[in-house]
Amino acid sequence: MTQTTNDTSTTAERQHMTSQYKKKLIETSLPLEAINAEASREKSIRHGHPSTLHLYWARRPLAAARAVLFAQLVDDPASRPEEFPTVEAQDAERARLHELLGKLVVWENSNDEQLLEQARNEIRKSNDGQLPAVLDPFAGGGAIPLEAQRLGLEAHASDLNPLAVLINKALIEIPPKFRGQAPVFPQAAGTRSEWRRAEGLAEDVRRYGEWMRYEAEKRIGHLYPRVTAEGGTEHTVIAWIWARTVRSPNPANPVEVPLVRSWWLSKKKGKEAWVHAEVVDGEVRYEVRHDSEGPTGDDDGTVGRQGGIAISDGTPMSLNYIREEGRAGRIGVHLIAVAGEAKRGRVYVTPTPQHVQAAGIERPDDIPEGELPKNPRDFKTPNYGLTTWADLFTNRQLVALTTLSDLVIEARAKALKDSLDAGRVSGDRLEDGGRDAEAYADAVATYLALAIDRINDRHTCVTTWDNSITKEQVRGVFSRQALAMAWDYAEANPFARSSGSILDTFDFVAKVLDKHPGAASAGEATQADAASRGYANLVISTDPPYYDNIGYSELSDFFYVWLRRTLRNIQSKTVGTMLTPKAEELVANPYRHDGRAGAEKFFVEGFNTVFERIRETANLTVPLTVYYAYKQQDIRDSGTASTGWHTLLDGLIEAGWEITATWPMRSELGNRMIASGKNALASSIVLSCRPRPDEAAATTRRAFVAALKTELPEALRTLMQGAIAPVDLAQAAIGPGISVFSRYSRVREADGSDMSVKDALVLVNATLDEVIGDQESDFDGDTRFAIKWYRQYGWTQENSGIADQLARSSDTSIGALERGGIFEAKGGKARLLAPSVLEGIWDAAADDRVSVWEATVRLAAVMAKDGADKVAELIPAVQKRVNLDAVKELGFLLFHEAEKKRDSKDAGLFNGLVSAWGDLNEQARKFEAEAPRLGSQQAFDFDDVED
Repeated sequence: MTQTTNDTSTTAERQHMTSQYKKKLIETSLPLEAINAEASREKSIRHGHPSTLHLYWARRPLAAARAVLFAQLVDDPASRPEEFPTVEAQDAERARLHELLGKLVVWENSNDEQLLEQARNEIRKSNDGQLPAVLDPFAGGGAIPLEAQRLGLEAHASDLNPLAVLINKALIEIPPKFRGQAPVFPQAAGTRSEWRRAEGLAEDVRRYGEWMRYEAEKRIGHLYPRVTAEGGTEHTVIAWIWARTVRSPNPANPVEVPLVRSWWLSKKKGKEAWVHAEVVDGEVRYEVRHDSEGPTGDDDGTVGRQGGIAISDGTPMSLNYIREEGRAGRIGVHLIAVAGEAKRGRVYVTPTPQHVQAAGIERPDDIPEGELPKNPRDFKTPNYGLTTWADLFTNRQLVALTTLSDLVIEARAKALKDSLDAGRVSGDRLEDGGRDAEAYADAVATYLALAIDRINDRHTCVTTWDNSITKEQVRGVFSRQALAMAWDYAEANPFARSSGSILDTFDFVAKVLDKHPGAASAGEATQADAASRGYANLVISTDPPYYDNIGYSELSDFFYVWLRRTLRNIQSKTVGTMLTPKAEELVANPYRHDGRAGAEKFFVEGFNTVFERIRETANLTVPLTVYYAYKQQDIRDSGTASTGWHTLLDGLIEAGWEITATWPMRSELGNRMIASGKNALASSIVLSCRPRPDEAAATTRRAFVAALKTELPEALRTLMQGAIAPVDLAQAAIGPGISVFSRYSRVREADGSDMSVKDALVLVNATLDEVIGDQESDFDGDTRFAIKWYRQYGWTQENSGIADQLARSSDTSIGALERGGIFEAKGGKARLLAPSVLEGIWDAAADDRVSVWEATVRLAAVMAKDGADKVAELIPAVQKRVNLDAVKELGFLLFHEAEKKRDSKDAGLFNGLVSAWGDLNEQARKFEAEAPRLGSQQAFDFDDVED
């Protein structure tokens, strides 16, 4: 069992730490590899995952939240010397806890009651027999409160945003109230002998959702006609593909021309489909064609980032011209294609007047009309005349959404009648604390409303058609945390069985309830400002807003305006405002706070207030844990990260907190909601914090640097020996480094000013460079040469004379390097052999000369080409020739050098090898155990793997 250790305690440090508190597991070690693997895998799990209840931005993976809460509340064995008096005993207990955590984070085990009870017992042992109360004051998507409830803790969630509050109510408040109850929909209860957890509520959501879909199709189904393909076959439409239009600016030829980003509908081999457009008698005609000879290059589409062209005569159209036309209300639309369901895939059909006419209906009454925010970074549509929330939907979509919204109210009435018929008493309403028929009907309606609201993401006039080989469906509008403009858009059919299906969305929500942990006691979700709410006796684990990365409230209004329409008489206390609150929202929004300086001041002051209040009243027998996601591309040349990251650390330290550990959580995948734009968040950091003693001493820059050089090298070596990935090392190093910095009340510069967090992080990174560089002297001569050459010349050719001089200074020779298979010198030129040259078949046992460099580069190359199993097969033979710890250390060093050279390919190569090191060694053990043993061959010593 691999483990990552972040224990940098020294005698001097312990004197500064608050001694009355027991150190917790999170302040010493975590099985980071297991947590990160499960957190990343979890992002691809759809059915039943709580994230599918409703969209929200930058949710924490449940695996990470569960692991952090457990490690935050459970004592580290070293803090219980009466039970674990020796280092060996402490290590054994730590390994046992890591093993439990490794099982606990697996999604398939999330409702394993026996395993969960084991975890609860460990928490009780460390907290005087109690299960503490936990609060996330920035609850957002609800991962932390839900996992607290799963662990048997008293779960509290608060947020200023009413959409977040509703999501948290649906996750932790409502399901426990109706735990173990049978459904009330007629004949539903008899379909099963037992209804566990929230399964009965889930079944009712599914049944009343089906009823709503049936009723909606009766009322508005005629607005969604079927399409007739070539050959006369009829098909249910999946989506209508529309293109916005403007008049060509050429006064001699003012044709209404389409704005299209791509003419392709499908690029699947053998089933290609694209739209051919031509001008006939002053009008554009569209025809769907089915061949592979479609448009390419500049011919594929008519508009891009720089502007557009008129297909009538090639007249260029600037974006400013298109914007002016939009703001003047002169942008139109053309139907350019229809996509239908087929037995195997999709069918694409040329549009007919019938389908154009079906969409030509009047805008309904009682629709959300609020103005879109004046935030040009995140909201692009106002530039083109779409200025209200209602403008983001076609008239047909508005009719569908208002019909479905009204049907939620009718379904509530039906659920109430069915509950009363089933023998339940009327009772109080849900938001008044009720648990009977009225409250149950409110609960069903709340989930139905969330389900309908959930599909808004697929039913707008700014959603686009995904023509990729694997998808061919309507994309969600929030592929990133912004509302972009769409030139050609896909109008989904809510009655089809594809992206945007009504029936599917009810099933998604019902499956979340099916998988709900079904806690015995209800949690509490409230709307509250984190800067003014109370924290008495609560353990705090929180994921605060990410500075200026995400405009939560403004984005949430897209959904909230519809939830308010549906739930204003059901969740009136939560959806009482016209829009989500903005003024108090703790984000650095320059459009709201008079520029960047004003936004930063607002965020810093608010952030500091929150963490000062937590320090004053919260349960401080356990550390505070705080998540932060940083933007990888905001990491400067100095190695320090973005303004938001500095602000978070500054705020915590200013508020009197000492940071005792930081852990990198590699939890985001490339297809995450916030991955697609320039503000993509690359990785999450979890900080463990303790109150800094009021009597903490001040120190000088010189003393701080001395403390860093004393403590940080050993901490970094320990991290590298554990399961940390090279890509995470710089962020993980912040933990022990900033822990030294934050233990002092202030660090004085030579001029008497206070050292900033930013400057402290520069020193931490400089120490990291030194530690990694110090490894170089321990390698063999061939490896030392190769490192120096790579650092200066990479894989390019250079003069052989330079190579000879460098080889001599490294205690090797060009001939030896060539015999070692890592270097080539010909015709006065020399080069280091690139990984692509070394990725072939290799027998380390038969190799005449093996260096650490050759082993590392070959293994990394094989890993990239052939995968982990092939590398694991090679490791036993490699172990006989070089030290495997040295291979891993060189992997860290080469990743570090590649990062400095901005060579992402090499960085990925070496990160891939080292990140999988624990698994590779485990697999190598299996290969060795299965191989026939010859003579007295010795077992391999994989130092970084625990039994």
